Amino acid sequence: MRIDLRHHIRVAIDGPDAAGKTTLGDELAALIQATGRPVIRASVDGFHRPRVARLTRGTESPEGYYRDSFDYPALHEVLLTPLGPGGHRRYRRAVFDHPTDSPLPYATEYAPHDAVLLFDGVFLLRPELIDAWDFRIFVTVPFEETVRRAVLRDRDLFGSEAIVRQRYAERYLPGQRIYLEEVRPESLADVMVDNADPQAPQLRWASAADHRRRGEKASR
Repeated sequence: MRIDLRHHIRVAIDGPDAAGKTTLGDELAALIQATGRPVIRASVDGFHRPRVARLTRGTESPEGYYRDSFDYPALHEVLLTPLGPGGHRRYRRAVFDHPTDSPLPYATEYAPHDAVLLFDGVFLLRPELIDAWDFRIFVTVPFEETVRRAVLRDRDLFGSEAIVRQRYAERYLPGQRIYLEEVRPESLADVMVDNADPQAPQLRWASAADHRRRGEKASR
């Protein structure tokens, strides 16, 4: 598939926690760079809000996870808009360090004219962001596989397997269900990646009719 734009191509790699979004983004980056085209890699993890803001509704709140976790105005201001139509091309990959719960020092980079932004994270096709993407990927895995991978990845971070399972059962998976029910991201993606088996991912492309409907919606 070829995308021709007068600005940088901004690609969203969306999907639930532990779906394999970052791995997919890194693999795509290597493929694009092999053609000689520069890639800007970034993640929504660099746009967390401070802990006190994220947890306003409580540490176990699914609503808080979905609605309060990330600073979307900052994401637009320092990354998506500068790389979009008429943008000045001076951008930041991240503004906040999640592990230390502190802002990052202010520093900008200048995007080459043909750079591609590959941006991964959860909740990327929500209304606040949907129109900023030029291509949208949604990675899916069954929720039970999400938890299995999360236990392997996050056990040391949270301290035990039991705490990981509890956090996913009470906050993360219910927060994902809110997103799936309110936004229906599968219907907004240009391509769906079933990543239940990372060794054999299955791709499903949006139909021409889906693309046409999106174009009509965007023009209203």
